[in-house]
Amino acid sequence: MAIVLSENFRALFYAPFYAAYATGSFADAGVEVVLRSSPAPSATVRALRTGAIDVMWGGPLRVMMTHDAEPDADLVCFADVVARDPFFVIGRRARPDFRLGDLAQMKFATVSEVPTPWICLADDLRRAGVDLARLDRVCGPTMAENAIALREGKLDAVHLFQPYAEELLASGAGHLWYAAASRGLTAYTTLVTRRSTLQDRAGELLAMTRAMRAALRWFAKTPADEIADALKRYFPDVAPAMFAAAIERYRKLGLWGADPLIRREGYDRLHAAMRAAGVLSRDIAYETCVDTSLARQAIADSEAG
Repeated sequence: MAIVLSENFRALFYAPFYAAYATGSFADAGVEVVLRSSPAPSATVRALRTGAIDVMWGGPLRVMMTHDAEPDADLVCFADVVARDPFFVIGRRARPDFRLGDLAQMKFATVSEVPTPWICLADDLRRAGVDLARLDRVCGPTMAENAIALREGKLDAVHLFQPYAEELLASGAGHLWYAAASRGLTAYTTLVTRRSTLQDRAGELLAMTRAMRAALRWFAKTPADEIADALKRYFPDVAPAMFAAAIERYRKLGLWGADPLIRREGYDRLHAAMRAAGVLSRDIAYETCVDTSLARQAIADSEAG
């Protein structure tokens, strides 16, 4: 029986997941994985908990929030893919001496589509000594709308991901002020399942983890234009040159992990940001939300082979 894997939404920084299909990594690992789209991240979590899907990819943020609300919840992250924050602050003018604290004197827009980007950026700002209550922050429009507003001079800066960032940079309408990946490891996107599934279908999930390790290794060594060509059917509206440039920028930032092991450092960094934002009412232990057994086995198998 196939593993049903759900994507939260289509995003370029999820590229290694699509690469596992495009390169045949799942098939080579001996597991059939059916990809199913989801209307929203929250709907994906519900589908996982009801058994409508077997695995999802998504942020540990939602796993932590689920455990916070329900201490007996059984969601668990088991394979790391996006190990750093994929968002950028893009400004209207060049500021080679930019510091995060400068945003306190500017009108800027943050991400409205999902919560993690602002939770993490807000923590960066707090650490820089910024009073969030005094910010002139726009938080309603979409990233696409914010990119247009920046071009029109209605904003000083925007907070967004690829390919919006690359398009602004390539056109000269935007300048790179801050890459959130530069803060260090931040557990951003992992494979998530239920503990019962982790136990009952361990062999298949181990094969999935091996496939993701293979996809990550392919990503690390393959020219960006070849990656863009292999994955173009997933992003038909992104120009190949822009796609390749976005992949290369992410790769230089170390966005994707070298292996599927979820590091405690990245988990703790996200957990701290969530606690500071007030979205967790209590500490949620790494061991509650993370199981590294399959990742460690996949790494050991690869090294032994």
